[in-house]
Amino acid sequence: MTSRPAHGPPDVTARGLGDWQTTEWLCQQVFDVLVRRGVRCTRVLEPTCGAGGFLRAALDAYPTLDEIVGLEIQDDHLREAHRLTKDERLRLANADVFKTNLQSDIRWETTGPLLVVGNPPWVTNAELGSLGGRNLPEKSNLRGLNGLDAMTGASNFDIAEHITLKVLSELGPEEPTLAFLVKTSVARSVLKLSHQLKRPVQRASIHRFDASEAFGAAVDACLLVMEMGGADILEEVPVFGSLTDDRPSRTLGFSNSELIADMRAYERSRHLDGASMLTWRQGVKHDASRVMELERAADGALRNKLGEVVDVEDDYVYPLLKATQLHRGETSHTPRWVIVTQRSLQDDTRALRRDAPLLWAYLSSHRDVLDARKSSVYSGKPPFVMFGVGGYSFADHKVAVSGLHKTPRFRILRPLAGKPVMVDDTSYLLPCANARQAAVVKAILDSAAVRYLLRALVFSDSKRPVTKKLLQRIDLAAALDGEEAPAVLREANRILDQELTSTGEAIEITDASLTMLAI
Repeated sequence: MTSRPAHGPPDVTARGLGDWQTTEWLCQQVFDVLVRRGVRCTRVLEPTCGAGGFLRAALDAYPTLDEIVGLEIQDDHLREAHRLTKDERLRLANADVFKTNLQSDIRWETTGPLLVVGNPPWVTNAELGSLGGRNLPEKSNLRGLNGLDAMTGASNFDIAEHITLKVLSELGPEEPTLAFLVKTSVARSVLKLSHQLKRPVQRASIHRFDASEAFGAAVDACLLVMEMGGADILEEVPVFGSLTDDRPSRTLGFSNSELIADMRAYERSRHLDGASMLTWRQGVKHDASRVMELERAADGALRNKLGEVVDVEDDYVYPLLKATQLHRGETSHTPRWVIVTQRSLQDDTRALRRDAPLLWAYLSSHRDVLDARKSSVYSGKPPFVMFGVGGYSFADHKVAVSGLHKTPRFRILRPLAGKPVMVDDTSYLLPCANARQAAVVKAILDSAAVRYLLRALVFSDSKRPVTKKLLQRIDLAAALDGEEAPAVLREANRILDQELTSTGEAIEITDASLTMLAI
């Protein structure tokens, strides 16, 4: 059960505040998981109990419980819980979990194994505040971090994560079992932080479930189970495909304190987990697509998204591939073009007044849009400035990938209409000196070993599954220094001959192949 902020505005929906009352069947399935796992408990705490569904399910699953406590901030939920759950072992309290010390403020009458169960709010503190909620967490550093990395210094964090960390922090001496329904991103964050802080965890597991069926929520969600205590630091976490599965579909793990999505795949590819000798770059960032992105009409004219014909100097207009086009492999043509105002981040865009008067006039006519860009990176910068622009942007050959798609697909980009192709800021690229280097790079990235590495590192439910940090971990040179090398070079030759040059030029398996990566 979740708790909503008290005194929220009347037009704010429960769903908007993350308040999904957990259905009876889902509560039962959660306890079925706990019973199958052999979780023992004589005491149960639900810190955001709502109408008491988990409390009733706990009494059914563990009929010999000694005590069960539920906290709830909302009076209407609490009245419903009192009405539906009548048992002398049950105590309900009108309490705000954020203002309750779970260790000292709850007076247990017995001792024994403690289970903390629930479904904390699925919103961030910023969302909760913007929707009028008042029971926000007080400033505290539950992460055990310093300075800007502390939770109090973050501009936004997940409420469910805050409550989970609060439970682990305040009830740590009790060595409880925690069983929370959360977004999978929250589960990963909690597991990673627990590992970094070296908190002892006997066992943990993730059990996915369909949040759209349970709550009508389009989010990847799971039951996170953590059994605290013991002397060892948790190294592996099985992931089950559903609440009823008995066998895990994969296993999360840790390597150098980094969370690994699939340990089996990682064992087959860990030799490639290092540092790329080439630097991945993000695509162009302008945050004003209505003005900066254009389409070529049938009559050859360029039009912006406002429907206006745009007549500017050709030297500042380049073909553009959006992330979805890139993922689909639509690299041989594009209806989209983008205005690029700089060749490097150091360029002063005010020079456009002299060098490109048509472009300056066009951008000036839409200065209200460009000046209203919200990102702080534009603050204090010259007018019409862009980011994600450098010499790499203008390389004729690139290898690029969408950051938004679950399965990375690497594409070679070549000039279109005699101009280098740009990608947007949701994509990443490696500039290549020539077609041979592009062929080698793509062959490496398409190799079986790299596919295993990406399977091990990519969390498909993330908003951006592929990031620059992830890509920078791929050791391209290592793929040419092992048993993968012959297959990689054969594929590079095929790409070069059939897709790029068709000259019959061959790439030999020599030390020169490695130097090609560093051109």
